Amino acid sequence: MEWVTVRFAGGPADGTARDLPAAPGGGPPRRWILSSGPDGPSGPPGVDHLYELRPGREIDGCPTMVFVRSDPVGMTE
Repeated sequence: MEWVTVRFAGGPADGTARDLPAAPGGGPPRRWILSSGPDGPSGPPGVDHLYELRPGREIDGCPTMVFVRSDPVGMTE
């Protein structure tokens, strides 16, 4: 499996970088859901945070995932 490093902008993961599984073709995924908890961003447990790729917006050479909204776990999918 290939991985791609993305930077998150806005929301609870603002300014962090993370390796995500690459989409077909080797680019970053179009959408990504981060869940609050021990392995995710800080915040109350049981909350999903939706991020979307913004083509052309790169910080430090990393593709940028921009915060869209937060929802209860399972509602974002």
